[in-house]
Parts: sequence; structure tokens; C-alpha cells
Amino acid sequence: MSKTLVLSCHHLSKVYKEGPQAVPVLQDISLEVCAGDQIAIVGASGSGKSTLLHLLGGLDEPSTGEVILQGHNFSTLDEVRRGELRNAALGFVYQFHHLLPEFTALENVCMPLLIRGLAAAEASARAESILGKVGLEHRLDHKPNELSGGERQRAAVARALVNDPACVLADEPTGNLDRKTADQVYGLMLELNRELQTSFVVVTHDTEFAARLDRAYHLEDGKIVI
Repeated sequence: MSKTLVLSCHHLSKVYKEGPQAVPVLQDISLEVCAGDQIAIVGASGSGKSTLLHLLGGLDEPSTGEVILQGHNFSTLDEVRRGELRNAALGFVYQFHHLLPEFTALENVCMPLLIRGLAAAEASARAESILGKVGLEHRLDHKPNELSGGERQRAAVARALVNDPACVLADEPTGNLDRKTADQVYGLMLELNRELQTSFVVVTHDTEFAARLDRAYHLEDGKIVI
């Protein structure tokens, strides 16, 4: 049985201007992400990994090519509709957790739901449920500075998943963690992928982790090499 296509890009390129000079970062990238896929994007620093993730997430616009999320071409949407689509269909996890320091773990995870207009009680219940899935049910009222590095990153994963997105885009999500904690966070992501059937696209330097996923795209000098 064929899987549902969630996210795709076709002949994507990105060129930045530095004065009179054009600097190509990505060249002719095409890939597809289906429901439940686990995909790694690996490559050396400067190979274009984070740029590709930003384009896939509609956070930046390609120089050529197109990104299609759940049948919607980002380039045909205005900024408001693009933001609505991102919030509904995508979750983001970064190397730095980006939790708001003045709010508790529960309040941080509630944020995407409140932005969507959910009532506070429903948002809180859903946030508490997903925090339970990442093993933080006992840390709901703790602020980020009261959490360990691994706990902060698990809270960030919970925040990415609370909207029940079709796909989570993760950019070096364990880059600031020690090996043991990184393995725990990666294991959590794979467990949630299997349980929730959420697709994960993970930019990583960790070739061992990449080898555990369904497939990996290797970037060199802005091009996919197999």
C-alpha cells in the first residue's frame, strides 16, 4: 500500500548574493517525504543542510524550484497563509531548544495551540499529554533553567509535536547534548515516529543515527550525492 505524500521539493536551488557575486548554496534538489518516514540529511558544515531544511519548512524562499506541503505550493501562498500551513502541518526542533525562559514546560508546549486559537483548558490538556509521552509528566511546572539539557530538548520535541503535525523538521537537535543524552533524545524521536506516524526529517552530523533511519540524503557542495 502506497504511503501518503506529505512534503516534497522539486529542482530546488538557492543562491545568495554577496555584493556582485552569486554564491550557490543548493543546486537541483528533489526529494519526497511520505507519512511516517524517517529521513536524515547529512553532510559537512557548509554543505547546505540547514538551508535545505529552512526551504522545506517555508522559512526561506528558493531561488528556483518549488516546495509542496500537503498539496500546497509554498510559492503560491501569501505570508499569512504560509504561516497558517506551517503551524498546522509542521513542527520544528532546533539545536538550541528556544524555550521561553519565563514560562514553564507546560506553558511553552501550550504556545502553538494557543496561537491556533484553542481554548486554554484544551491546550493545557493536549500539552500535558504530549509531555507525558516524552517522559516529562513530573516536570510540567518547571521552567527551562530548572530542567536538564536533555529535558529541555525533550520539551522542545513535545512542543514540535503538540499540534499533531504531519512532519517534524529537526536541525541538529542533539548538537548541544552529550552522547548518552543525545542517544536518549534520538531514541525518543524514533519511538514517537513509530507511535504517532509523524514524519521526521533530521539534519545531523551523526552518521550512526542517520544509518538507523529509513534513508539518508548526503549533501556535498549543495548537491545530493548517493
